[in-house]
Amino acid sequence: MRLFRLIPLYIALALGANAALATDAETLGPLRDGTLKRLILHKEPKPVEAVEFQLEDDGGTATLEDYKGKYVLLNFWATWCAPCRKEMPQIAELQAEFGGDKFEVLTLATGRNSPAGIKKFFEENGIENLPRHQDRGSAVAREFGVIALPITVILDPDGNEIARLIGDAEWNSDSAKAIISTLVGAES
Repeated sequence: MRLFRLIPLYIALALGANAALATDAETLGPLRDGTLKRLILHKEPKPVEAVEFQLEDDGGTATLEDYKGKYVLLNFWATWCAPCRKEMPQIAELQAEFGGDKFEVLTLATGRNSPAGIKKFFEENGIENLPRHQDRGSAVAREFGVIALPITVILDPDGNEIARLIGDAEWNSDSAKAIISTLVGAES
């Protein structure tokens, strides 16, 4: 019986459909362990609207459209959020290990977070490789239905939401790394 479940996998590989396979809940589901068991894998990618957010320091703006072409781990957080303080260094580890042409961590400080407060938060937690972008009016957070912090969303290279985790997680765990590795490996 298990062999029959693998037939679509073999067909997809033969056709070069690795990217579609990697976002399949059946492929990523078994990789979830520990706190990553709470990662909700969508059966179908969910389209996301392009809402502007503020870039760190320069006052410019960007949208998630600017990140198309790679997997994005989008983390909604705030300087006052204790679980955010715990997980942000772990998210930075993912960026250090996997960041590049196929994957990027995007952090968005949501709501009232001053640039000075964000900078201090990053300095206190030894984070040097993540962006300090802001979602001042919470427009992006509203688009994603963020009701608590932290919330982390994984976007596919087309900019669609493929997974979501509410609350903090061990983003430097073997489980998290296996999920990201599978996603970026599927793009090879």
